[in-house]
Amino acid sequence: MRGFIFSAALLCCICVGANAQEKSEKLDSVVVAVSRAGLNTPVTYTTLGREELQGAAPGKSLPMILSLQPSVVCTNEGGTGLGYSKMTIRGSKGSQINVTLNGITLNDSESQEVFWVNIPALGNILGSVQVQRGLGTSANGAGAFGASINMSTASASPKPYSRLELGGGSYNTGTLSFAAGSGRLPNGFYADIAFSAGRTDGYIRNAWADVYSLFGKAGWMRGNNSIGLTVISGNQHTGITWEWIPLAKLSDERTFNPAGAYTNSEGGVSYYDNESDNYRQTHWQLNYTHQFNGGLLWSTTLNYTDGFGFYEQYKAAKNFSKYGLLTAGVSDFITRKAMDNGYLVLNSTLKYKSDKLDLSGGVYLADFDGDHFGKVVWSSVQKNMDHEWYRYNGLKKEATAFGRAEYQAASWLTAYAELQCRMISLKMTGMSDDFADLTFNRNWIFLNPRAGATGKWGAHKAYASFAIGHREPGKSDLTEQIESANALKAIGKDGEVTLRPERMYDTEVGYEYSGTFFTGGVNFYSMEYRDMLLETGKLSDSGYAIKENVDHSWRRGVELSAAWRPAEWMTLNGNLTLSDNKIKDYTYYEDTYNKDNDWTYLGRTRVDRGTVTMLMSPSCVGMAGAEFRPLKDLSLGINCKYVGKQYWDNTQNEDYCIPAYYVVDCKAEYGLPLWKGRLTIGAYCNNLLNRDYYADAWIYRARFADGSLAYKEEGVFPQALRNFSLKLSLEF
Repeated sequence: MRGFIFSAALLCCICVGANAQEKSEKLDSVVVAVSRAGLNTPVTYTTLGREELQGAAPGKSLPMILSLQPSVVCTNEGGTGLGYSKMTIRGSKGSQINVTLNGITLNDSESQEVFWVNIPALGNILGSVQVQRGLGTSANGAGAFGASINMSTASASPKPYSRLELGGGSYNTGTLSFAAGSGRLPNGFYADIAFSAGRTDGYIRNAWADVYSLFGKAGWMRGNNSIGLTVISGNQHTGITWEWIPLAKLSDERTFNPAGAYTNSEGGVSYYDNESDNYRQTHWQLNYTHQFNGGLLWSTTLNYTDGFGFYEQYKAAKNFSKYGLLTAGVSDFITRKAMDNGYLVLNSTLKYKSDKLDLSGGVYLADFDGDHFGKVVWSSVQKNMDHEWYRYNGLKKEATAFGRAEYQAASWLTAYAELQCRMISLKMTGMSDDFADLTFNRNWIFLNPRAGATGKWGAHKAYASFAIGHREPGKSDLTEQIESANALKAIGKDGEVTLRPERMYDTEVGYEYSGTFFTGGVNFYSMEYRDMLLETGKLSDSGYAIKENVDHSWRRGVELSAAWRPAEWMTLNGNLTLSDNKIKDYTYYEDTYNKDNDWTYLGRTRVDRGTVTMLMSPSCVGMAGAEFRPLKDLSLGINCKYVGKQYWDNTQNEDYCIPAYYVVDCKAEYGLPLWKGRLTIGAYCNNLLNRDYYADAWIYRARFADGSLAYKEEGVFPQALRNFSLKLSLEF
């Protein structure tokens, strides 16, 4: 570990978003430019281009592609990269990261999470990705509470093209992708299409994945007008992996997964072979953009997202009454918990640019309608069934308006100000799977201001900014608390929904240097939270992180990164984040039952822990990498990712923490020029040193009033040992 930190510190003597080179705006991508940070915007960010996105190993989800960016930590439930993946930035979880695609929010309106598996192989269709750390420039959608990821599909190509990619690797992983485009025709029309498919057995048991995505775009650009229709459809069929494995099994059964286990007729353990999660999602986006004379540009996008899915599970030895059935006794069941939702968005922006002034503003109107319902489709007693035992609906409406200005007060100084107003309405009706009444109706109004300044002289740049952000609780957060409140009321105790919106004050101060052979910089940040909605370390039945408000908490740190090219054939780069992530005067509540053989619920017991470290928030995250080009068409790369110790929950218990780990990956790519095209062969090795580690965990604890030994459930995420993949790309 000392060797890694020394190397990273040597490379990362200063931090920068140095790879953020802004390209000239095109009419078909201006809506993305409006919500992105520019060269003079006092925001901490990095940008990845199309070449970097497509140069990843086959089967990698977008979080895994972004894993080497500053302050980013990624995990994959299956242990490989294909299937369910998630990420944190500065310790902030997926529900606190605002993700947009072509200016449209991808975060689920109810849970506020982004399920990357719903659009497999997303990196193949993107033109660029900007990762903003801190409150950033969230022009629309859920307020960013740690970071923003702003994605855009590739702009229309000036010439016809085609690309075929085949990949394969360990754990019977195989991928296929194809893309083609007409280029811009003389009459202004263009069309693009892409298809991707991937399959794997996964590293742990039942971590198989069968996914595909389809992308199509057609449009017309002529003079000052652009109109385009984009369709993105994803379909995923994956094994359930969110239960994970007990820590005690990690040493000798690290690929174990309890999902689908039941006792067969001979008294042995069998596994249901369709313990699976299934979801399809289609995005329709229609955009019109017009460039007026005098530097004014208007762009409007109409989006509709249609989603439907379910997860299927085998439930052994359950009472019929659990599913609202009048039959007496116990049976095994196969259940499906489903959702059917629609998301309608209108996003309209105006942008004005002159020599010294850059103004932008717009409105974002969204309507989400989601049904949730559960069915029993089979029982060992009654066989095939079609019984619906619960159904509820969530309606969420949002209206957002924002205005932003950048003014060049002097040749070296740019001032920045932004104000966002969000109005949200959430209404829930119906009954949960535990027969709890989920009736809920709440409205919120938030004002989120930002201000800062940037100074540039020669190769130097310094910036400072301050921002205030607010964010509402998610539907999943509220559902869990409603059910908890009902359980307390059932035993005659006070129970109410107490979740409050969270608030953050974000201060960023940074310096950058951009030279011919060296770029680097340093960024200091302080994110101060009030009423932060923080994960407890517990999961719901469907894998959601259960949250609670904490009065006062903070994430404070320094981010460093650098890139150095000592020779034409060699580039060294790295980044390092050192941070302090604390909760002040933390109090948590532990479920309490009568005794270990009588689980009569008695309420919750208060436990005071003082000032503690937040869960899953490492104080040290770093990366060191090198790329070599010994031949014109040969590229060799190696990188090491280090993640410091992380606690499973907010109790800062040393018995429940993920040990620090580091992982080394390497790759080799060789390109061969072909007639009017190019053939590229890539070989990749992940976890080169065969590190035995796990990257995520959850824990649930309960106590008993009679003093019996406390009850504990836990799960950890083992990641794959050394594994390999190959990729063949053909471009014309």
